[in-house]
Amino acid sequence: MSEKCSIGVLGMGVMGRNLAYNLSHHGFSVAVYNRTPDYTEAALAEFPNEGFKAAYSLEEFVASLETPRKILIMITAGKPVDWAIEELEPLLEEGDIIIDGGNSFFKDTQRRYDELAAKGLHFCGMGVSGGESGARLGPALMPGTDLGTYKQLQPFLDAIAAKAPLDGTPCAAYLGTGGAGHYVKMVHNGIEYADMQLIAEIYSLLKLTGHTNEQMSAIFEEWNKTELDSYLIQITSQILRVKDQAGDELLDKILDVSAQKGTGKWTNQEAIDLGVDVSVLAAGLTARYISMFKTERTHAASLFAGVKPEGTCDLPADDELLPLAQGALLAAKIIAYAQGFSLYRAASKEYGWDLQFAKIASSFRAGCIIRSTLLEPMMKAFDTNPDLENLTFDPYFAGLIKENLPALRKIVVLALQAGVAVPALSAALNYFDALTTERSNANLIQAQRDYFGAHTYQRTDKPGHFHAEWEAALTENEANPVAKEVEINA
Repeated sequence: MSEKCSIGVLGMGVMGRNLAYNLSHHGFSVAVYNRTPDYTEAALAEFPNEGFKAAYSLEEFVASLETPRKILIMITAGKPVDWAIEELEPLLEEGDIIIDGGNSFFKDTQRRYDELAAKGLHFCGMGVSGGESGARLGPALMPGTDLGTYKQLQPFLDAIAAKAPLDGTPCAAYLGTGGAGHYVKMVHNGIEYADMQLIAEIYSLLKLTGHTNEQMSAIFEEWNKTELDSYLIQITSQILRVKDQAGDELLDKILDVSAQKGTGKWTNQEAIDLGVDVSVLAAGLTARYISMFKTERTHAASLFAGVKPEGTCDLPADDELLPLAQGALLAAKIIAYAQGFSLYRAASKEYGWDLQFAKIASSFRAGCIIRSTLLEPMMKAFDTNPDLENLTFDPYFAGLIKENLPALRKIVVLALQAGVAVPALSAALNYFDALTTERSNANLIQAQRDYFGAHTYQRTDKPGHFHAEWEAALTENEANPVAKEVEINA
């Protein structure tokens, strides 16, 4: 190892020490530091042959690095990141680089980027997806910083990132400045919530029809050989096969309460702020919320026993049910991706990032949790038409939607008849039906808004904004009310 290390990793939790291993394994000399020394010692014990240069003070840690220094922070998002930056800043020199690889809120990242830039320091907010094994063997990386800083980091990122299966491209594309990288990761997680919920809903239907875990494992394994080929389908098949120490089905012993760490919530808050429909992603989040009300759900199940259908109702046999479930899952998955990329489009315009959607899709092809065979044609769709307004408008994906939408509709109806909650599948169908409605019911809503709040409306037959005197028209002639309209200068 050289006297000075080429990069430092601050934070020796699971992700930090595995990324340190990944860097070292690819030939980089790595300094490691943790605020509590026991984590540093645990990292050295786990990877005794990697030659980490352990530091036990920030001063020692910073002094061990080549200039310009490159420090990867892998600690809990929020105040701990601000603490680390505040402690590091006096020890750094102009041109040094701090990389935040945690799940930080993108607006915090943008603030840190701007504050450090004013002091001559560079900051990179980088989304990291893939969990523990991804960190060690190859994650998907989503860096957001200035282009010059990215160029300095690129050799490190390209080396440790997962490589796309078809062309070997590192899944670590440059995404934009400031908070762009963490924004992309945030929405990635929102799509992840939706994808997981869609799979869980199909699992519920299969379980309702009497399929054993072993049978469902085989079903998901077969689906993973189709357009549904993805990491989440793969691990679902594997989860369904695992037993506990007593020989029981492990999945059946897991409490039906699902937690979340914040990125899914942030995604939906952003969608509200930017006025984008991400209803499938929202269903993935709110389903986790209601799962946490276990006591209330148990009480409600008892209180309303007999109100819901018996369960199986008229659910068809496997020869009909399985192709329907497969098609429904595929159509809904595409719609979830479409909503996520619609949010990327709105954010790119709002924050001036010029996000490259083909690069985002490319970065998701390996290493990350939502990696899927669909990402290859998705990348091609945005390559062919960078201004593609909605993923479902691409000929390939439009074809898949047309082919599989009847299955989605049928599965949603069957689930509702059987009393099975399918919020994500239903949201996908509702989104499609709303998106493909040329003349919607929003004219009535706008009329209501104008009636009680004088919010004005536009007409279909002439330009301008108008307000109608609704109440006056009814008062003057209730039998045949004719409203006086006033054109409003917008």
